[in-house]
Amino acid sequence: MKQLSLALIGIGFSHLAFSANLSDIYHQAQNSDAAFASARAAYRAGVEKLPQGRAGLLPQASLNANALNNDTHSSLFGNMNYTFRSAAVTVTQPIYRKQNWEQYEQAKQQVSAAEAQLASSAQDLILRTAQAYFDVLQSQDNINFVRAQKAAIGEQLAQAKRNFEVGTATITDSNEAQARSDLANAQEIAALNDLQIKQRALQRIIGTMPPKLDALGDKLQLAPPNPANMDVWIARAELGSPVLKAQLAGYEIARREVERNRAGHYPTLDAVASYADNRNQNFGGFQVNTKNAVIGVEFNLPLYQGGLVGSRVREAVANQDKARADLEDARRQVDLNTSQAYLGVTSGEAQVKALEQALISSQTSLDSTRLGFEVGVRTTVDVLNAQQQLYSAKRDLAAARYNYILSSLRLKAAAGTLSEMDLGEVDKWLVSNN
Repeated sequence: MKQLSLALIGIGFSHLAFSANLSDIYHQAQNSDAAFASARAAYRAGVEKLPQGRAGLLPQASLNANALNNDTHSSLFGNMNYTFRSAAVTVTQPIYRKQNWEQYEQAKQQVSAAEAQLASSAQDLILRTAQAYFDVLQSQDNINFVRAQKAAIGEQLAQAKRNFEVGTATITDSNEAQARSDLANAQEIAALNDLQIKQRALQRIIGTMPPKLDALGDKLQLAPPNPANMDVWIARAELGSPVLKAQLAGYEIARREVERNRAGHYPTLDAVASYADNRNQNFGGFQVNTKNAVIGVEFNLPLYQGGLVGSRVREAVANQDKARADLEDARRQVDLNTSQAYLGVTSGEAQVKALEQALISSQTSLDSTRLGFEVGVRTTVDVLNAQQQLYSAKRDLAAARYNYILSSLRLKAAAGTLSEMDLGEVDKWLVSNN
């Protein structure tokens, strides 16, 4: 059992060479996280929608040239062999095309959606990195708590065996202590395995096994959200949430799509100009060179397209209704997430304070139980239970402190204000393990 534990420890910590804080890990994540790299690529693709949409409002020019060899046999003119050459330049400038204008307005919203989605991905990366970081710390804490509990149980087991040998205790005390010791060994193995899993989860984000991580020290400053008003945070979230901004842009795109399809009934007006140079055109057996320049306007009015435009309009209206419902659902979800994060901070603050007091009480209870055991009014089981209660309180307090920090970050993310600077504030609460 001891060899297995040492082997797991070696696997888990052989890669650790230096200590890194949360900002250091986040910088690695920015460069290595595949999901964030995908989001950045999607953003680069999204911003290209604007020049594509603008292109429909700008002049369109084309050049056409050819050289054709002709071998003609005629009963009137006999055999003729000549090469026809031509070159033409055509330029079209849209003057009124409602569809193109709506497509350009859609492109603006698509860029806004891409920006919002990238901002959401950036905040998500911060949250995922912080979650994985503190998951590793919590796993390391659990290992330390289990080992401390093992050591305390080991002392109690040795004492129970001595008492049994001298006849001052029953075999039941020894058996109970041995059972607790065996259980602690199993818990240590599970805790070491959990640490490996949490480290691998962090590795998925930063691309390499994590180094030593700075631990949470005693400088954690508990404070309610500022401002301490849930409705204010919800209002901020409805204005600043990148998720909601992306959804709003999606609704605007759907609304513009209705107008774009309705424009299929509208006329179009273009300014057109062309110039053509033709060499060796055949006219009745004669090769003639011509040059032709054209400039003017071109009007087009669609009359009937088999009901295609009407069907597309109805489809776009249905998609607009869907986008409106999706926007409302997203707004309600943002409100819910903000409320949960706000309550997570407020309740987390109270929970940490309560567990700090519970830890003091558990330590007092253990000290009293040990004293009672020494004078013969408490049993080994009572001491073991008091020890277990103490280490459970330590574990719960550590978890509550991590959850408080994460809830604070989630609240800022819900409001759309979470940034790398917030990680710097968290770093002030961390202490180096070097």
